Amino acid sequence: MRLLVVSAGLSVPSSTRLLADRLAAATAGHAAVDARVIELRDLAMEIAHNFTGGFPGPALADALDAVAEADGLIVVTPVFSASYSGLFKSFFDVLGVRDGNALAGKPVLIAATGGTARHSLVLDHALRPLFAYLKAVVVPTGVYAASEDWGSAEGLPERIGRAAEGLAALMTGLSVARRPDQTAVPDQTAVPDQAAPPQTAPPQAGGFTVVPFEEQLAALRR
Repeated sequence: MRLLVVSAGLSVPSSTRLLADRLAAATAGHAAVDARVIELRDLAMEIAHNFTGGFPGPALADALDAVAEADGLIVVTPVFSASYSGLFKSFFDVLGVRDGNALAGKPVLIAATGGTARHSLVLDHALRPLFAYLKAVVVPTGVYAASEDWGSAEGLPERIGRAAEGLAALMTGLSVARRPDQTAVPDQTAVPDQAAPPQTAPPQAGGFTVVPFEEQLAALRR
């Protein structure tokens, strides 16, 4: 399964990228995924040119295609002015204009980083509504990491583990649901059982086929 990680961190090194990497590694511990990371800071110029020119550059077009082809996403943004960053929002604005259904039905794990725990509600008042509008299936557990969380041995690892497990479960379930029907085709060369009684058509009642309860129960037990 293809896992796409979108990081909107601006600095190098970045706590946003660190959180993204930890979430991706935790998800890989629960499901077989092929992870790819997109750093939005590398696409900033092409995102701006897309707004003014109307067409994505090669790198941005590749990133947008990767979103559409992914089986699941991890999206991480730093918090600016109590919300997601402008670069983060701009990327998903471009995606929405290009293909409003690119995230429809797709599992998305939301996460954010900030300097204080007081911004933790950004997950629910900003990120979750954004991806609900884009028709994504948002993982119930989001992850917010404040500066003090990185030096703590408790809290953050557990939240990362729960969120990653939820994303892996959604990705696995939806991947199985998309598989073609694997129903076995009966062997047409098999010799019919000569001792088996002839099949009779079930009785009709009011234009409907009536199947006796015993036959329905036997069919369920096969």
